Amino acid sequence: MESIYRRCAGLDVHKRSVSACIRINETEETQKLTATFRTFTTDLERLCQWLEEHGVRQVALESTGVFWIPVWNILERSKAKFELILINPQHVHALPGRKTDQKDCERIAELLQYGLLKASFIPPPAIRELRDVTRRRTHLQGERNRVLNRIRRLLETANIKLGSVVSDINGKTARLILEQIAQGNCDPKALAKLAKASLKNKRTELIGSLNGFYSEHFRWLLSESVQELSYLDRRLEETDKRLAKRLQAHADVMLRLCTIPGVDFTTAAVILAEIGLDMSRFADAAHLASWAGLCPGNNESAGKRYSGSTRKGNRYLRRVLTQSAWSLKRKKDCYLSALFWRVSSRGGSKKAALAVAHRMLIIAYHIIRDGTVYEELGGNHYDRLHPDRSARRLIRRLEQIGFAVSVTQTLPESTPVTEDNSRSPEPPERKRSVGQQRQKKAFPTKHPKREPADPSLCRRCARWGIPCIHARNSALRSPATPATTNPTT
Repeated sequence: MESIYRRCAGLDVHKRSVSACIRINETEETQKLTATFRTFTTDLERLCQWLEEHGVRQVALESTGVFWIPVWNILERSKAKFELILINPQHVHALPGRKTDQKDCERIAELLQYGLLKASFIPPPAIRELRDVTRRRTHLQGERNRVLNRIRRLLETANIKLGSVVSDINGKTARLILEQIAQGNCDPKALAKLAKASLKNKRTELIGSLNGFYSEHFRWLLSESVQELSYLDRRLEETDKRLAKRLQAHADVMLRLCTIPGVDFTTAAVILAEIGLDMSRFADAAHLASWAGLCPGNNESAGKRYSGSTRKGNRYLRRVLTQSAWSLKRKKDCYLSALFWRVSSRGGSKKAALAVAHRMLIIAYHIIRDGTVYEELGGNHYDRLHPDRSARRLIRRLEQIGFAVSVTQTLPESTPVTEDNSRSPEPPERKRSVGQQRQKKAFPTKHPKREPADPSLCRRCARWGIPCIHARNSALRSPATPATTNPTT
């Protein structure tokens, strides 16, 4: 096997030590240099100096928890400009019975020398800092949701059914009521007077829902939860301000990402922080979807395909895109909503949400790479792609429920042309695309009436009142067998 790098190094990183191996292949015999360093900053600087003295430029190390980050920080800031490669430990498994720290670093260096290692995606420092802020916000939001759930449970244990009247337990009215209860005001009538906006019309229901057991222990628990919720709200507000400040330099990309349906400021920030601005790190959009874990997996052996469940990917990116996909479920006249219902009719809502999240990531990839914006295709995009097919499907559906259908295609209305000398002459007519040619085809003016299936031939289709589809399909599957029934019945 041909050697790609004449001098390279492999590192086996642990919490307290780093085993290093340098392979030098400049003569007929390969030379190996090994050493072990501790993981304190001064020791890692000695490791960096040791690599520089031997002329190493390519270094590979395993991704072991967070212990690889200190090593990466030292080597990334080196004046030698190392070409660092972070690898997945699952890609470099050792043979059973032949695994030691020294052999691990030698194996990594050897695989690197022959170009057999696949590098993981590590964004530049600025994007990594932005990623830390967005992930911090995700964790704060998750903790805030857990506190709200604990408050709901606590109210139920005290026979307070506030959640049955108020849709949002964190709304303005609910927060005022909770704060008053924590301070010791437990009169349902006085609490109901705090209702705001449309809840003023539900004061009678509020009085009934607030009739519970207000013990001292309950008020203490509620006070603790309300204070924790207020603290998390302040932390989220400060995190959002810091996030907005860091994203000012990327305002143009953020605005273009927000043109995607279902994508707001927070979602766009997570997308930008997780995949960065340099799309050349990914070969194409399909590689990005695979990295994020938003595409079907490959599991095939001996010609048999097994489970196609998605692989483990970037959970932060996958979570926010899937949440955005669910929000598009009820959006009107939207291409992504049409995609959701198209997939859900065959595979269910969960697969549809994942398919829409995959499509949103593909769109975001092209928006960041090409500097474009989202162009809405419309909710009838798939009907316009194959108008004949859509018409036949709808006509067949009407005939199955007992309607006689005759269809004529309406020609597009000609737009009136006004005389305007300032307008430029019309350009020559362009060649129509395949989709436009299909739309030009006329439908048959009348469908021949088809009788229901004969019960003696197919009882199922006869019970449904439709022409037999089983005999027709069986004839298509075995063309050598002569058809014994009329394919139209």
